[in-house]
Amino acid sequence: MPYSPLLVKPFRDEVVEAGVKDLQTSADVDTFFANQKGLSLLFINSVCGCAAGTARPALRIALANDKKPDQSVSVFAGQDLEATAKARNYFPDIPPSSPSFAFFKDGELVYFIPKHRIESRDANSVAQDLISVFQEFA
Repeated sequence: MPYSPLLVKPFRDEVVEAGVKDLQTSADVDTFFANQKGLSLLFINSVCGCAAGTARPALRIALANDKKPDQSVSVFAGQDLEATAKARNYFPDIPPSSPSFAFFKDGELVYFIPKHRIESRDANSVAQDLISVFQEFA
């Protein structure tokens, strides 16, 4: 059974409540990429188990850290198809992966954490990976 937007809302809220801006349209994505300064984080959200059990909790843990990105945004794979496709166009050499984390420094991709580095790990371990990227590039 496909997921309805009503069922996905809590998954969005979990990220937004952590301070991440939800990009739902391709125009939102273009605006984000046109205005990047400093370190930016793009989280590609999803409904899979590793997003719920690891990626979203890791994101919340990492964003509670003192050092964090200047901007944090999210697109929702499988729900906001155009926004997700538009975001992925900004790093075309990387195969689609959701959930995943893409980091940009002044608009240039500097680090990417794909799904295979999220699944089968715990949220604290992934959060430490995120925090390491924050410390290196922020």
